[in-house]
This record gives sequence, structure tokens and C-alpha cells, in this order.
Amino acid sequence: MACSSGSNAKMSGPNVSTPTVAVTPDAVDQKTNPVVFEIYGKIWNVQARLGQGVSASVYRVNSGRASSAVKEFQVDAQGGDYGYLKESSVLEKIQGHKNIVTLYGMFTNHNSFGVATHCLLLELLDVSVSELLVRDVKYIQTDGYRAPEAELQNSLAQAGLESDSSCTTAVDLWSLGIILLEMFSGIKLKETVKSQEWKDNSSAIVDHIFSSNAVVYPAIPVFHLRDLIKSMLHNDPKLRSTAETALINPFFSIPFAPHIEDLVLLPTPVLRLLNVIDDNHLYNEDEYEDIIEDMKEECQKYGTVVSLLIPKENPGKGQVFVEYANAGDSKEAQRLLTGRTFDGKFVVTTFYPLSAYKRGYLYQTVQ
Repeated sequence: MACSSGSNAKMSGPNVSTPTVAVTPDAVDQKTNPVVFEIYGKIWNVQARLGQGVSASVYRVNSGRASSAVKEFQVDAQGGDYGYLKESSVLEKIQGHKNIVTLYGMFTNHNSFGVATHCLLLELLDVSVSELLVRDVKYIQTDGYRAPEAELQNSLAQAGLESDSSCTTAVDLWSLGIILLEMFSGIKLKETVKSQEWKDNSSAIVDHIFSSNAVVYPAIPVFHLRDLIKSMLHNDPKLRSTAETALINPFFSIPFAPHIEDLVLLPTPVLRLLNVIDDNHLYNEDEYEDIIEDMKEECQKYGTVVSLLIPKENPGKGQVFVEYANAGDSKEAQRLLTGRTFDGKFVVTTFYPLSAYKRGYLYQTVQ
């Protein structure tokens, strides 16, 4: 029973001389692990400990003529033998089944400390369940988000072959690139990434997706996102962007320009006034100061003004940003200022993200 997990699932016929898998013998600890078992008057030498669980340990043993497995149950803290009794009872009832390991017998082992432990003498199999899972059916990553090197390694594993190199964290960057591309395009790309067209020129497909959707997302700096995704989707993992390099991509550092509808619908403490000031007023210092004072006086009628900004250059040139003490004051000011005239111009108002205003990010109007 070459079962490093202590499993009783059977993988070969009930033959005590079944060839065993090549296992490097563990250095058997003379103090804690048995060196020999005396079973039915014969000495069986312990060659390796194949596995250890909470309730039992499994050893590969050899009598000089045959190899078997011994499952030794730990002494129950309460003095009970529930695990041993249950497992031995089940194995006795289903003996002879082609898919169940053969139970050769049960015995009690007395170690050098005088402690008695219950043991099962079992068939030694050529492969454990865990080894079987690793050898034939282990798959790396989810289908549709699997990096090329993971796909190759899975194919080799399925054929029972070893890969020259192992997968690294680069496979995760590939998966993230596919996820970002799906989020932008709004479609699942499982079949696309399996196609020959993708394998031949994935970069061209990414370009096509972005050119088709750029108008749909005008507030997103799409060229930065496109380049970020393409850097994550190199077939060669050595050329693929790392997490560190991805985080310093301009896509994560350049602020998104909010859509005009979002600014109108989401009340914030910051109110932006458009269509108020002519450019020629910005460059006359006296006129500029007068406008600021006039705007403060007018805006303070509707709530407590924390700050007021009128940029002289783009972005935000000629727009009035008024920060109120709270969104309630800002909302009231918007209601009363919208449609008013200032120097013969009809005032247009929108809310503005407080975090962007505080950080000095000022945007042009996104239509």
C-alpha cells in the first residue's frame, strides 16, 4: 500500500509482491518511529514512513521475501480505539473488491516504551492516490485564463511526461490580463484565446477590441490600459509584465476623467460651475481677483464655502470649483445656481469628485 496519504483506494491487484514505487526511504527516527514490526512471529523491517496523519502512520515494511504496508494507529488520548476498529471492520466486510486494498491481518505492536498500538498489515500498492492525481490529472489554472506555459505543462503531465521548466507567478499576470480584457470588452474570451488567430497574433486582436470599444469608454485612458494588457499577454513569461511593473503603468497613475452624467448625478461637497468666465478676464489680475470675490460672495449665500478655485490654465481653465462644507450645501447651491446668469452667461453646474479636487486633479468636460 504505497499510500503516503494512508488511503485505502486500490490501484493494482492483490499481490503481496506487487512492485513498489521507488521511494527514497525516510531516515527512520529511532526514538519515535518503529524500526521493525514483529508480525505473526516474523520480523518485518521498516524501510520508510510513507505518510502520517492525525490518527495513524503508514510504513513500508519488508520481511526479506515480500513487501507490505503497515498502518499503525496512534494511541487515543481517551483510551478508545474508534478509528482502528472502524477501519478494520470496514476492510473485513469488503475484502475481495477489486478497487479496495487487501487487508492481510491485524496485530498489536509493543514498542520499546511498552506502549501497545493497533496495526493493520495491508497490501502495498505501486502508487498512492495523491501521486496518481499529480501524475495524470493535475491541471494548472482555469480553462480560458491559462497561460501558454501552463497549457504546455498540463499537456505534458497528461501524457505522463515531465516538463523542463515549472510555471511561475507569471501565469497569474496572464490570467489578470485576460480578465481585464474581458472587463473592457464585456465578452467572455475563452474561445478567442483558444483560436489559432490568437496564437498567431494576439496583439492584433487586442488592438481590434480596443479600437471597437474606445468610443464606449471615453473617460478611460484606453491606450494605457491597452498597453498594460498587452504587456501581460506575452507568450514568453520572461517578457511578460511583473506585478511590480504593472503597478507603475500610467493606467494606474493617471486619473480617470469622470463622465458629465456622473458629475451631475452624484452629489459631492464640490460644485463646478461652467460657462461663467471669459478667458480675457483670467489674465487681468484686478479683474481676476474681483471675480473670485464676487463668486465667493454669491456662493456663500447657499452654504459654508471651504475653498474656491478658478484655474487660469488647462485643465479646468475658466471653470469655478467651489468646495462646500458638505454635500447638502453643494446640492442646494446647485439647485439655486443652475440657470442663473453671470455676466450675461447662463450658469451650468455639475458636482465634482472631492478626492480628485483635493489631489489637484482637474478635468476637461467629458461629453
